[in-house]
Amino acid sequence: MRAHPIPPVTEPLQYRAIGLVRGTYAPTDPEQLTRGTLIDAQGVPLETVVLGRVLTLMRRHLPLDQPHLWVVYPRSRESDHLHLQIAGVWEPSTLAPDQADAADTLPEGDDFFSVRGELIFTKPETGEMVVKVRQQARADGHRPLPFKLQIKGELPLENLRHFVSLDLRRQGQELHLENHDVIAPMPTRGGKSKGGRGRATSRARS
Repeated sequence: MRAHPIPPVTEPLQYRAIGLVRGTYAPTDPEQLTRGTLIDAQGVPLETVVLGRVLTLMRRHLPLDQPHLWVVYPRSRESDHLHLQIAGVWEPSTLAPDQADAADTLPEGDDFFSVRGELIFTKPETGEMVVKVRQQARADGHRPLPFKLQIKGELPLENLRHFVSLDLRRQGQELHLENHDVIAPMPTRGGKSKGGRGRATSRARS
């Protein structure tokens, strides 16, 4: 079992969207664990699906009437509505009991999210921004479509069309910016000029 559920970055422009939420998972149908609601310590319900590789682990090792620290992939279809995909659980006391020094807590704390992608929209005066995240190709070669995450926080307009690395904290149904790094301008397609990049930004925001 590795030392941290969020793996280190291996490439400067490595996309990702991953986080940690502690809560109790309640499936919509007790016979089908794939869809349900993750209820956090404050009682906030989060719409959730469970990825296939976690189902066996949940059935065999995790009492669902108790809270766990879930490793999740975030999605946001609306600014005030967070959707989660459970990809794992961080609970060394249950899954690696022979590791005496392994703790079920992490230095970043609960509700920490790491998001890396292209800043395609930012409105500092209202504290709103959108980051586009590209997904890795699957084993069959199919590459899923990119998705957009709505985030609360302020980044200046000059960071548009740049690759950014964001440390976020979930508050209810929202992801709020805590720290950020601007990594690099996004590469242009076909050697477009600076004006071409501006037009691309407009299309991405629509």
